Amino acid sequence: MAVKIRLQRHGKKDSAFYHLVVADGRAPRDGKFIEKLGTYNPNSNPATIDINFDSTLNWLMKGAQPTDTARAILSYKGVMMKKHLIEGMKKGALTEAQVEEKFNKWLDEKSGKILGKHDKLKSESSQKASDRHKAESASKDAKAVKVAAKIAASQAAPAEEAPVADAPIADAPATEETNG
Repeated sequence: MAVKIRLQRHGKKDSAFYHLVVADGRAPRDGKFIEKLGTYNPNSNPATIDINFDSTLNWLMKGAQPTDTARAILSYKGVMMKKHLIEGMKKGALTEAQVEEKFNKWLDEKSGKILGKHDKLKSESSQKASDRHKAESASKDAKAVKVAAKIAASQAAPAEEAPVADAPIADAPATEETNG
């Protein structure tokens, strides 16, 4: 029986969510599985990956074959690196202390890259927000200038005509209001 580590699709249309599972190679994609190892959500940025590290490593050491996508996910989380180091230890190339040291160094570098990406995404987001705010302010100021010009033009035109229209008639008697 060929055992595979693969993804099982869940979630809505256009909003996929995956479970990382160990399954018989003959079983359908979303069918029967042996053990659920974790989850993978590609909808978030960066993708959210939550796996049981020890169980996944155990299955790999027993000979389970990951699919291409599962291999990429496991490499990202360091499971494949740890497997590689353990196999080197079994061959006598490394000691257990060296394996732990190399793996911890790799984890630190990887976490630094991930934090860098988070910071980059946050700064890009804040930069986009400030750019939108500046564009909105410029648009608002341009509209305010147009409105002010329109108001000034409308006040200037009646002001020229106003003395003629509002001027009191000299020939009319001033007592019209009391005559009533």
